[in-house]
Amino acid sequence: MKIQPTASPILSTFICLMLLFSLAGCNGEEAPERPEQLPFDQFFEALAEHCGNAYPGSLTLEPEGDEMLTGTELLIVHFRECDENRLKLPFHIEIEEDDSWDRSRTWIFTRHEEGLELRHDHRRPDGSDDEPTMYGGYSVDEGTASRQEFKSVPRSEEEGEFLGWRVEIIPGERYTYGTIRGDEWTWRVDFDLSESVDSPPAPWGHE
Repeated sequence: MKIQPTASPILSTFICLMLLFSLAGCNGEEAPERPEQLPFDQFFEALAEHCGNAYPGSLTLEPEGDEMLTGTELLIVHFRECDENRLKLPFHIEIEEDDSWDRSRTWIFTRHEEGLELRHDHRRPDGSDDEPTMYGGYSVDEGTASRQEFKSVPRSEEEGEFLGWRVEIIPGERYTYGTIRGDEWTWRVDFDLSESVDSPPAPWGHE
């Protein structure tokens, strides 16, 4: 009687694996592909890269007659509170006249399924809500990984043109916040992300 040679262990393993893959494909189901991040997700993650750090900045554009800043103050943005879908960035303003700080403002970015939301949390020194506070808007269009624009619907409807905010982020280089009318900046501050500074105290109302 002639004895047939047996298959090698490696060949047997290969055949078994091929059978398993064939059976897995017979049920008509395929593993879902992970969707690529949308621009607003990429933008949010770029902001989140700086969580825990504070950075210096200054005024770079202000309309004539606006006296909020002189352009000589030190400004600090602190990427202070971060979770998966919300970032809180306090905006600290040096008051040169009496060597103190205005810690009234916090930018809040919230990620939703369809885009981002920007709110401005304004507080008084005692921590109570300022007037106005929590104004803002939602991101418009897709934007990009480095720029998102947020529309103020009430002001846009009142003026008959786009009014809102533009925020830009180039990780490790620059964070920019400002107001826009149409496509043009009307007010703007820039922060240097290349070197962090000591974290400031908590903003008013967030101790």
